[in-house]
Amino acid sequence: MDAFYLPDPADPNRFHSTELTRGPWSPDAQHAGPPSALLGHVIERCEPREGFRIGRVSVEILGTVPIVPLTVEARVTPARARVARSGRGVELIEATLSSEQRPVMKASAWRLEQVEPELELPPEALPTGAHPGPDTAPEGTDFPSNQPVGFHTAIEYRFVSGGFVEPGPAVCWMRLRHPIVGGTVSSPLERTLAVADCGNGVSSIVNWASHYFINTDFTVTLHREPVGEWVCLDAVTYPERSGIGLAESRLFDEKGPIGRGTQTLLIGRR
Repeated sequence: MDAFYLPDPADPNRFHSTELTRGPWSPDAQHAGPPSALLGHVIERCEPREGFRIGRVSVEILGTVPIVPLTVEARVTPARARVARSGRGVELIEATLSSEQRPVMKASAWRLEQVEPELELPPEALPTGAHPGPDTAPEGTDFPSNQPVGFHTAIEYRFVSGGFVEPGPAVCWMRLRHPIVGGTVSSPLERTLAVADCGNGVSSIVNWASHYFINTDFTVTLHREPVGEWVCLDAVTYPERSGIGLAESRLFDEKGPIGRGTQTLLIGRR
């Protein structure tokens, strides 16, 4: 077992889930990070175009993702939109992840044409910021799960501030120990999608034992392609007494900011 998913040799759209996808709450359910990354894996391979890059992915979580073989289908929408002023191309890609019983996740992604040569922009207009690197923080050991094998054992995480069992905002570096799909090298998009779903977990504001804080979706927008294996989440959760909350993560690599992730939360007592 050296990957989160193993491709089915008889069906290019079918992938066998391994126990590395397991989430913290149930032995039979996946963490949302790996299947989101699997959607990204298929989206990037859907009618690829030279000079284009995925700028945003939105994932809708339709229900529990079981640890079973999954089928993923992606397509470019029939009408290819155009930005009127510049004539640059943008494409909307839609993907669905299904078990044998029903769809469990769906995603939409904007693929944008990159400018060549690059635009001349004043330095003060470019995103800035940094956090102490992953080499400055100890490897984490406090993931709140009683499952012996799962997503928490398939990632390496290091907190610069905060922690899984320490309520409040947190800064956490994460990287995958295994590829998303066996026999492939995980792309920057796959690596980012896999860990960006952890924003509500690293910045949980309520007690894991007494409350749940489930995300119904998450959106990742990348203004720059990530570099290297590590992705940093500078995350904060905004709960409300209504039981509807928001988790927001500023995303970094070791060179600086790369984008943002947001999650809609359903919060309640166990």
